[in-house]
Amino acid sequence: MSDDDPRAARDETELERADRNFAELLQELRVIQTGVQILFAFLLTLAFQARFPTLDSFQRGTYVTTLMLAVIAAALFTAPAAVHRGLFRKGAKKEIVAVSSRLSGIGMAVLSLALTSAVLLVVDVVHGTPEGIVAGAATLLVCAGLWGLLPWIMDRHITGDDESSSEPDSKPTSRPDTDRGRGR
Repeated sequence: MSDDDPRAARDETELERADRNFAELLQELRVIQTGVQILFAFLLTLAFQARFPTLDSFQRGTYVTTLMLAVIAAALFTAPAAVHRGLFRKGAKKEIVAVSSRLSGIGMAVLSLALTSAVLLVVDVVHGTPEGIVAGAATLLVCAGLWGLLPWIMDRHITGDDESSSEPDSKPTSRPDTDRGRGR
C-alpha cells in the first residue's frame, strides 16, 4: 500500500472500511434523526392548537411546506436502514455506503430547508412576515455555513488545496484516515 492509501493507517480491507464507514454514518444519522423527530412532532401538534385557524394563507402554506420538508428529511435519514435491509448479505456494502451517504447529504439539505421554514413560520406568527423572512434567511445561512461551508473549508485545509498558505511545509502529504466523500 502507498502512503496515499487511506487504508494504510488502519490496515483494513476494503470491506472492513465499508463496514466502518457504514457504522459511522449510522451513528451520525441517529443523532440527526432525533432532531428531525422532535421537529416533526412539534409540527404535528401545531395543527391542533387553538390559534391555528387564525393563521393566514401564507402561514398555512408555510406550515404545510415545513411539515412536508420534515417528512422528506425523515424519509431520507431512515432510507439507509431500508437500503441496508434490502441488500443485506448480498455483498453490496460499498454500494450501500455510497448510496446512504448521498441520501444523508440530501437529507441535510432538506432538513436545512425544513428548519428555515419552521423558523419563518414561528417568527411570522409572533412578529410578522418581514421578521419571519429575515429569521428564516438567517437560519438558512447558519445551516449552510455549519453544514456546508465549514466542512468544505476544513476539507480544503486538510487536503492542502488551500493556496493561501505561504508555508511550503504546511500542506500534509497524505491523509491516512480519509474517505474524501467517496463511499461515505
